Amino acid sequence: MKKWLMLLLAVMVAVVLAACTTSGSSDSGEQNDGGEEASGGEKVLKLNNGSEPTSLDPPIGFDSYSWNVLNNLMEGMTRLDESHEPAAATAEKWDVSEDGKVYTFHIREDANWSNGDPVTAGDFEFAWKRLVDPEVASPAAFLGYFIEGAEAYNNGEGSEDDVMVEAVDEKTLEVTLTAPTGYFLHVISNPAFFPINEEVQSENEEWFAEADSFVGNGPFQLAKWTHDSELVMEKNDEYWDADTVKLDKVEWAMVNDTNTEYQMYESGDLDTSDIPSEMSDELIDSENVVIEEQAGTHFYRFNVNEEPFTNEKIRKAFAMAVNQEEIVEYVTKNKEEPAYGFVSYGFTDPSGEDFRDKNGDLVEYDPEQAKQLLEEGMEEEGYEELPKVTLTYNTSDVNKSIAETFQSMYKENLDVDITLENTEWNVFLQDQKDLKHQLSRSSFLADYADPINFLESFTTDSSMNRTGWSNEEYDELIQQAKSESDEEQRFEYMYEAEKILFEEMPLFPIHFYNQVVLQKDEVENIVRHPVGYLELKWADKN
Repeated sequence: MKKWLMLLLAVMVAVVLAACTTSGSSDSGEQNDGGEEASGGEKVLKLNNGSEPTSLDPPIGFDSYSWNVLNNLMEGMTRLDESHEPAAATAEKWDVSEDGKVYTFHIREDANWSNGDPVTAGDFEFAWKRLVDPEVASPAAFLGYFIEGAEAYNNGEGSEDDVMVEAVDEKTLEVTLTAPTGYFLHVISNPAFFPINEEVQSENEEWFAEADSFVGNGPFQLAKWTHDSELVMEKNDEYWDADTVKLDKVEWAMVNDTNTEYQMYESGDLDTSDIPSEMSDELIDSENVVIEEQAGTHFYRFNVNEEPFTNEKIRKAFAMAVNQEEIVEYVTKNKEEPAYGFVSYGFTDPSGEDFRDKNGDLVEYDPEQAKQLLEEGMEEEGYEELPKVTLTYNTSDVNKSIAETFQSMYKENLDVDITLENTEWNVFLQDQKDLKHQLSRSSFLADYADPINFLESFTTDSSMNRTGWSNEEYDELIQQAKSESDEEQRFEYMYEAEKILFEEMPLFPIHFYNQVVLQKDEVENIVRHPVGYLELKWADKN
């Protein structure tokens, strides 16, 4: 199970060792077979993004709604290939120093922006330093901390000049890391590391906000963007590997109701669709269903600064009163696995054991103990009556069903009535960042293939924390894991850190993600990476 990450981590060392001789692209795809084309002689793929992208500014659009689009409009030094491994992309090759800390990337001569400008090393230097610029306040800035000087700059303790990213010449970029990082080539495939055309940015700081001003360097270019309604991409003829791209156009709808999405799929207005939960039994085993792995966790955050969740026992009570198995079996019904820890399956330690199996179940459904903990917590706080509890979720029929199930479970198991509240994605996300929620729905999709990516989200200063929780020992363990070169010891640090996370319970998990999609017969080669990026470079529609 989850073999993709086991294979990826096993080959990562070989990728790094071989990097000094890497050249060209491992991208591949079948040639157009001349099959039946879409309307007007064009191959038009029709997809649903679910919601408006948060932003198409690479360091700001740090979520799946933005990634789906960004990953196809732009490209970094590396790109995950059809086997989910980092492959040569804008960089045709790279060198790695003997100590594993200095990477030198060589950009393709034919790598161009959609406006015809050449992609330069200076564009990457500008973008990667902007990622960690404290004024930009990127939620993805922590990914840049692998680079020497980046964390200090982002925290206001250093300068931009201290960030060890340098354009040696127009097509050569040198990067120095804080420590050898075997998965660095995977990290930089994340959209947060996409380049930015520095000249375009200097002329228009909002270049990413509209279709007519957007400039990318990926397989597609942005042709139309009707905000909160529709987004259209067209094949980018300036892309260095344009011959591989088979689709002429991709039309994205923005529908956040699964039943409406399915109706659009049935009527031919969409080529793919999620399965409405009430139709899962009927559809999930059909021949048009694609089921693939995804490294991620559906979970809920407590705001530990808001009563009653300032109390650890009350947090644990609310976590243990939720039956994860019932939710995946009767509510979501997408063959997900219930989650009893935060790090998903698929990450193998040096002994060959899966991280999740090794660290075991860290929370369990136990309504009797939950009720006892609630009573003890209320007594500690001097509550005769529990303060009002509101669960907030972003608008979605599935999220609503889960929230209503929580409401029922809390009433049955704790004799607690909770209020439900829903808001649209961008409002919800900002309020969560601002700690305005008391208890809120959350999701995590891995940014790169390593357990540390899951756990680093809950360090004190992480923009991804959004709980108000802080623990010095936890922070230290994460820091040690990031700088430790001995793999066995590195995993021990991570095992211990996850246990601390659940001892204090600023969150509780529901299930690990998978990707279950209905897909038309004529659609081929959409690559859904386990780390969360949708890949259309090789997609076709016959």
